[in-house]
Amino acid sequence: MTEFERAVYEAVKLIPEGKTATYGQIAELAGHPRAARAVGNALHRNPDETNVHCHRVVNADGRLARNFGFGGQDEQRRRLIADGVYVVNCRVDLEEYGINVNELKQIAAEGSDSAFSDRRT
Repeated sequence: MTEFERAVYEAVKLIPEGKTATYGQIAELAGHPRAARAVGNALHRNPDETNVHCHRVVNADGRLARNFGFGGQDEQRRRLIADGVYVVNCRVDLEEYGINVNELKQIAAEGSDSAFSDRRT
């Protein structure tokens, strides 16, 4: 696993149940703000689906992943609904269910036992 992948997985762990983040936000937290597609690739290879809830990551417009790596778009939808996120036409309302980068950074700062917290700037 690369350092980038490790940072992506740690960033995704920060997303609380009932919230979503975008690929771009995760890329920013991982220290590579222009690497949203690389985030998607890393999540497709998620080695710890139990603790790294990649279903909480959506496109910049709130759209679910067409090729969600753990059962397809219907499975991502099912998992988000189970988290309490309302999904309409394979899209979530980021105004209601999105979390901003500053909130994620705050969560990282509060969780000093996280390997990700050492990477924050």
